[in-house]
Parts: sequence; C-alpha cells; structure tokens
Amino acid sequence: MSKNIDLIRNFCIIAHIDHGKSTLADRLIEYTDTLNKNKMRSQVLDDMDLERERGITIKSHPISITYKNYTLNLIDTPGHVDFSYEVSRSLAACEGALLLVDASQGVEAQTVTNAYLAIESGLEIIPIINKIDMKNADVDSVKKQVIDLLGCNESDIICISAQKGIGIDEVFDSIINRVPCPDVKPEKGTRGLVFDCVFDKYRGVISYVRVFNGEIKKGMTAKYFANSSIHEILEVGKLKIDKVALDSIKSGEVGYVITNNKDVSDIKVGDTLTLLEDEASKALDGYKDIKPMVFSGIYPIDNNDYENLRQSLEKLKINDSALHFEPNSSTALGFGFRCGFLGPLHLEIVQERLEREYNLDLISTAPNVHYKIEKHDSSILMIDNPSEMPDPSDIKSINEPVIRAEIISPSEYIGGIMKLCLDKRGVYLETKYITTSKVQMVFEMPLGEVIFDFFERLKSISRGYASFDYEVIGNKKSKLQKLDVMISGEAVDALSVIVHADNAYKQGSELCKKIKKEIKRHQFSIPIQAAIGAKIIARETINALRKNVTAKCYGGDISRKRKLLEKQKKGKKRMKQIGSVEIPQSAFLAVLKNNEE
Repeated sequence: MSKNIDLIRNFCIIAHIDHGKSTLADRLIEYTDTLNKNKMRSQVLDDMDLERERGITIKSHPISITYKNYTLNLIDTPGHVDFSYEVSRSLAACEGALLLVDASQGVEAQTVTNAYLAIESGLEIIPIINKIDMKNADVDSVKKQVIDLLGCNESDIICISAQKGIGIDEVFDSIINRVPCPDVKPEKGTRGLVFDCVFDKYRGVISYVRVFNGEIKKGMTAKYFANSSIHEILEVGKLKIDKVALDSIKSGEVGYVITNNKDVSDIKVGDTLTLLEDEASKALDGYKDIKPMVFSGIYPIDNNDYENLRQSLEKLKINDSALHFEPNSSTALGFGFRCGFLGPLHLEIVQERLEREYNLDLISTAPNVHYKIEKHDSSILMIDNPSEMPDPSDIKSINEPVIRAEIISPSEYIGGIMKLCLDKRGVYLETKYITTSKVQMVFEMPLGEVIFDFFERLKSISRGYASFDYEVIGNKKSKLQKLDVMISGEAVDALSVIVHADNAYKQGSELCKKIKKEIKRHQFSIPIQAAIGAKIIARETINALRKNVTAKCYGGDISRKRKLLEKQKKGKKRMKQIGSVEIPQSAFLAVLKNNEE
C-alpha cells in the first residue's frame, strides 16, 4: 500500500439497478491484475449466493486495486431503493463517485437519488454512460439527461462498454486526475470510520475502516467511541478479494481491523475507532440512525430454534445496521421477533440470508408500516403490528405514513401506471417529460400500499422499463381497519392485516380464497372467515374429506347404507370438536399477495 497519500484514490460506483456497476468493477479488477485470471468470474465482488442468483448487489463491497503507482480503493454499491442506506455509508468513506448510466435506459429513479446523495456528500462525480455497444443505445439522448441532472459539460462524460472493456483506460485516467486525494483531518489522535462490519465465526467481528487521522498498527489497543469498548488489535490489512495482512494502515487508506472481539454488540457501523496509544478526543460524524419503514414478524417453525434465531439476527445486524428486531410472541406461531426493514426486498433478503447462512426454517407474517393512533382519551399509540390495534370504539383517528413516489417510465405506459397508482390510493401530483419518449411521474401514496406487490405490478405493466424511488414525507389521516382472519372460528393473529375501509370487503374476500387454496382438506369442514370487529364480511369453506363407507355394500337394503353414512357423520362431528387445523407456511405467505389481481 502506498505510503504517499497523494497516490491514493478512494471512490465508489453508484447507479440504478442493472446499469452495470458490478460489471464495471469486474473490468477494473481484471485490468489491474488484482485477481488471478483463473479465479476471475462475473460479479466477482458479489460474494453472496443471493447476489449472484438475483444478479443484484445487496451489500457494499470494498476492494483495493493498484493502477500504475496509484492505490485505488473501490467500493461497489447496491442499486435497489431498499439498500440506499448502504450507498450513503459507502459515500462517507470516499472522495469520488463513478455515476453509471445505462445507454439504453437513460437516467432512472435511483440514478437521481444516488446523484443527489453524492452531491450532498461533497464527492467529485464522474458521469459514465455504459453499454454503448447495445443495439438500442441512445448515447446522445442519455448525454442530455446526464447534463440536465448534474449540470456538467459534455466533455466530462465518459462513454464505455464495461462488458467489452471499451473506454476502461479513460475511466482509470479520470479517477486519477479528477478524484481528489484523501483529505487528512487536522484533529489530533488516530481516527478511523467503521463503514462496515462482518462477523467471522473463527475471528469474531471484522471492521472495515477508512482511516482519517493517524496510523492503526497491529498490537495496538483499539477503542470504540460508541460504548468505550477496548480491544487488542490482532490484525490489520488491505481488502483484496482475500484479506491481505499488513503492519499498519495509515491516513487516507481503507482497510480492515480484527480485534479479539466476539461480542457483536460492542461494535456499531458508523462508529469511530481510535487508539489508547494515540487517543482522539472527538469522534467522526458517522451516520444517522436509519429508521425502519416496514415491519414483519419472523418466527422459527421449530420453537427450539428461538435462541438460534436471536443470535443469527445479532450477527446479521453487524453488517446490516438497517435491520431492527425485538422479541415478540404470537398465539399462532409462538415466540419470535418483530423486525424492522427498509422495504419489502430488504425483508425478503434478510429472511433468505437467515435460512441459508444460519440453517433456520422460518415463517414471516405480512409486512406492515408504523401507524399513529389517537385514542378518545387523547393518548397516542404507535403500532406496527395489527395485533396491537386497540378496540375500534377507543380509536379517534389513525394516521399512516405517506410517501412521495417518483416513477420514470417510457411515455407509452403512462395510462397503466396511472391506474395502478390510483388503485393504490395514490394522489397524482405532476408529470415531467425527461425526453419526448420518457416521463417522470410523481404521486403521493400511502406506504402501506407499496409494500405488498406494487413494484412487481409496476414492472409487469411497463414490461420492466419503469423505475421507482420514494421517500417518506409524513403522516396522513386515513380510514383504516383491522381485518382479522378466523379459521374454524378462531382468530389467527399472524394473519391479521390493516386495510382501508373502502377495500376491506374485497381484500377480505381475496384473502379467504387464497388461504383456502393453501390449507389441505381435513376429516372435517374448515370455515375460513374475514372479520372487521364482530362483523363477518367474507367466508370460504374447505369441505371435509369423505371416505366412501358404502363401497363394500353391493345391492341389498338401502337402510344399511344410510346407517353407515349416519355413523360417518357423527364421527366427523367428534373430529371437528377435537381436531386442530394445520396451517402451512404458504398460507401466511398468501397474505403478502392479497392485493394481487
């Protein structure tokens, strides 16, 4: 690693999803021979199976590469709206950002969001138009969109094909010439920003650190500002594909720090690391605490896995600080955790990681948002779980979170998108034409209407061309009700949802039909009911299995057959009284699609 700070460049790659961030990272790594050619593969920085299967980046991935005499510290970032927090964290460790735009898609919703994040962070932005070799590439049009977004000159824009390696040399030259070298803070004492963490079962917590002041050496004693915890530094180094141990990491450099710490609660992403041998008096700014927007219950199928689930969530939170959880219990599902997420994809990814990485069998409940409830006695409740909803007679008003949704799409899909948003109780605000064939539509919508199937339906309507971004802008009073699902006369709390009064009957009816498809037939009939308070608004019945008790009766008196059928009927009544209904995981998942048309 370079000793001269003037030869260090810290930068990240930001873009909308699928615009080629990971592919560009691959080319930069390949061109610098950072990785042996035999080990080179596509999406080399995406080390999770989930990332490779889905073709998306979920976690930020830092790596140090060498070009000529320069040390280039690269951070590849996610592009999906649910992982924008990962992007903001990465920006804090950098001085520059490569803003990637697809030559065939143009500026998308997350392009705009990430560009603004980079501007707010004071980063030098290098605009890059990727996929210029595509048949449907419209480079001139996309250049105009980028200029309108950033206010840059056309000469500032680099045109490349990351897949074919076109223009990569120019990218390297721009990084060296346009991204400033690290700025050493004037404060005394060693300080490093912990911008990410991972948990290793053998080595404990590994901190990814950007050093702003001083030098962190092996054998020194680390102190973390957040809780004043102290740990011996066992190893430091730089981040290649594999970790490379060094004697020290210095100001301006990005690397990792391993301490003798196995307690996951001791280290927090965004914390400042200092040294007892050269202690700083003031922490770095760090990150704002992120507030979850979507909540869901996660329960182990086997109640004996409760403690394993708790430990797994704690380890996962080490490098996913946007995840929140607290103990919770359900009469239907037993003990589990109420978890907070940034969005529905974040929820899905967390559950899959828990199942894959920690070998857990889980059930998740329908996601909900935070509701503000004012009672008649003027007290205020904040709930994210339908089971916590007070009695309707006690409720004066309910407020739900509202978002400003920005959708960028080809103009031919305006009608379908407009209908979808209005069906989701959206309020139309404005339409802007980015080009003659591309529009930006803005709506005000309840967050609760977005977290189910909105994104999938948007992609379906627009044939995959529309992009979506949103921000929470406040709360709004709404006519909401708790919809209970009753199976065999008993309310199943884990299937309860909060719905708008105008849609209650439709959603209740659809939910009963979907759950009916998922529960297998028993020896007794099973009624499935949707209820608002004491009022049943929808019902479906799963008919009982019927054994042909008269199969061996050939001819003869009909009265014998009647006796056998009557005996069977009485037996079914007894089973109904003592029997229990097994509800499969798919029935709980059906709630997630209760708005599907």
